[in-house]
Amino acid sequence: MPARAADLTRRLGDGLDRVMAGNDRTRFAFLIALLGNGHILLEGVPGTGKTLFVRLLATLLGAPFKRIQFTPDLMPADVVGTTVFNPQTAEFSLRRGPIFTSLLLADEINRTPPKTQSALLEAMEERQVTIDGTSEPLPELFMVCATQNPIEFEGTYPLPEAQLDRFLVRARTEYPSEAEERALFARSVGGFDAHDLAGAGVEQVASIADVLDARREVRGIYVAESLQGYVYDIVKATRGSRDLALGASPRSALGLLLAAQASAAVDGRDFATPDDVKAVAPLVLAHRLIVRPEAEVEGLRAETILERILASVDVPRDAARPVAPEP
Repeated sequence: MPARAADLTRRLGDGLDRVMAGNDRTRFAFLIALLGNGHILLEGVPGTGKTLFVRLLATLLGAPFKRIQFTPDLMPADVVGTTVFNPQTAEFSLRRGPIFTSLLLADEINRTPPKTQSALLEAMEERQVTIDGTSEPLPELFMVCATQNPIEFEGTYPLPEAQLDRFLVRARTEYPSEAEERALFARSVGGFDAHDLAGAGVEQVASIADVLDARREVRGIYVAESLQGYVYDIVKATRGSRDLALGASPRSALGLLLAAQASAAVDGRDFATPDDVKAVAPLVLAHRLIVRPEAEVEGLRAETILERILASVDVPRDAARPVAPEP
């Protein structure tokens, strides 16, 4: 059993419950990205807790955290750093940018031009950055949590497909229910201040080492050969869909497998099931698909097309716990 992964998710869940209300789907997406050693793209209107989710996670893990406010005038060097000349020593020295951290909040990432957006590409895939020809490694725990407002288009630069493909999951923050929002009111009246997590009693409940151990457990989650075939059939169906101009990439197929393993670990199982694949498929695949213009005119979205594909692909019946060999 993935005991460490299950215990980590329980502790983080308890910590999130102290502050956040609702958005269970977003919470699940965060756990999948964290356990799957991936990055997360958060979409939602302002004021739905996107930034708070990331700050809270960093506090609960005791992990280094930095925030970059992406703006049109932001330059790549403002993200990764640069070398500066010291006239006293006549030598160049490295000035590290905010990307050298464990949890990086790329706030409103679509408000900066592609030139600056691309500064994250190498870091997200290779876990390193190259500055003036020299490669610098990033921390072993490195996770980009990017946010964007999906309803504003003026002064924004849509993320290119290559950038989107590097996010393991995309989640959307939603408005809370009436009961959840009233609970927020009660906390605020009771003195809770989201800007002062320490004052609210939020403390570290896990460590970076706990996350790394949990990730190793996730990699060991059993995935039956038939379930691997199920993942391939889903990805193949996206590539052959008449409603899609671009289907899922091989990277997204591997991400879907890993996310299914993480989903099983969150549930405390040592084997993945078709239900795990179905649970994470919208998070992993939808943002990587490009809908044909004629399908968009008909009102189809990537999520809707993916739902149809999942309903059409045969589900394997034997994709369950590994069978012990006969004595």
